[in-house]
Amino acid sequence: MEEAVRVQDVLTGSLDGKEVLVRGWLQNKRSSGGIVFLFIRDGSGVVQSTVRKGEVDSKVFDLFLSTRIESSVQVEGEVKPDPRAPGGREIVVHSGKVDSAALEEFPIAKQFQGPDFLLDKRHLFVRSDKMRAVLKVRAVVLSAARSWLDSHDYLEVQVPTLTSAAVEGGATLFEVKYFDGKAYLTQSWQLYAEALIASVGKIYTIAPSFRAEKSRTRRHLTEYWHLEAEAPYVGLDGIMEVEEQLLSHVVEDLLERASSQLALFERRPEDLEKVKPPFPRITYDDAFKMIGGEKSGIKWGDDLGYEQEKILTTHFDRPFFVTRYPKKAKGFYHKPDPLNPEVTLSVDLLAPEGYGEITGGGQRIEDYGALVARIKEEGLDPESYAWYLDLRKFGSVPHSGFGMGLERVVSWVCRLEHIRDAIAFPRLINRVYP
Repeated sequence: MEEAVRVQDVLTGSLDGKEVLVRGWLQNKRSSGGIVFLFIRDGSGVVQSTVRKGEVDSKVFDLFLSTRIESSVQVEGEVKPDPRAPGGREIVVHSGKVDSAALEEFPIAKQFQGPDFLLDKRHLFVRSDKMRAVLKVRAVVLSAARSWLDSHDYLEVQVPTLTSAAVEGGATLFEVKYFDGKAYLTQSWQLYAEALIASVGKIYTIAPSFRAEKSRTRRHLTEYWHLEAEAPYVGLDGIMEVEEQLLSHVVEDLLERASSQLALFERRPEDLEKVKPPFPRITYDDAFKMIGGEKSGIKWGDDLGYEQEKILTTHFDRPFFVTRYPKKAKGFYHKPDPLNPEVTLSVDLLAPEGYGEITGGGQRIEDYGALVARIKEEGLDPESYAWYLDLRKFGSVPHSGFGMGLERVVSWVCRLEHIRDAIAFPRLINRVYP
């Protein structure tokens, strides 16, 4: 099989004047007089290819004139600069063929389609410009994060998806029949991370997490991708420094490697250029005052909900930290503040523009007795966390970590209205298809 060139390479201009073969999918098509304009997508980009009557075999012209959108095709021709063409280049076709013709009209037409229809046809909607851009942004976020963490001596590890106990709230657990017993889909790998830091030091993982949240807000998925990191001998301030440096590096990489994708969502570079450390830091008490106290719809001690976070984000033009949440607002493993035991050494990182929380973390309890007391205080059975408690019996040290929601970061940088559009195949409270 003759080797094809990538559309991406055609658009650089390095192949101008050369004969090339391009393979891909017919994303769009229009005809004018004796010319058929084919817009061919191969995964690296989209290139205009012109088929002129009289310059190709009549059968080839008629074939492309009648070919349906999203057929797979290949064309051979000369690359020429053309400022009128998308990307500034076109292929003047000399020959071509249809590898696999679409059997019917592509169901996702140009006109507006409702969100439910597009979710039903998600397997086809992933071919759209915006979904392809989202997938590119996701890939850059993950590769940039890995690059930063690897260069700062964090080791990537893998941990179980099936667990025997809850990390967060029991009400949001997905229960799974496990032979003669039961298990749960993980909400977070954090407990396992705390075991591994005593083995290999600073670690991170990138894996899906699952939460059975009966929520229909624009920022909740039942399955989402989690980047989680944990480090020994690091306190609350130290883990915040890690978060802000990591996110700043990710955003810098996005501006360099995914600028065209961000532009598709009308994300202005200057908005993201503000994402530089140090990030602003406020306490939960500060935040409670800024949102108007109980007038905001919550009482002191409640976790900040989406509406409260949205109010807070109006005060900042870049990501900011909210620290020291009350005990009842956070998980049992967060260390109480020695200066005020009613609050914890916890932190959330909120994105501006109404997007809210994108990471959550803090310092963990390292003392065995204190951890047992907190587990009981939350009405949980210490026996269910026996192995986790074991970690405090053998050389426990101060340690901290955080989890970053990939889809929330992507939603923010791409200015998406709903988190379902930050992942190829979203899992929602009422949707597990396709």
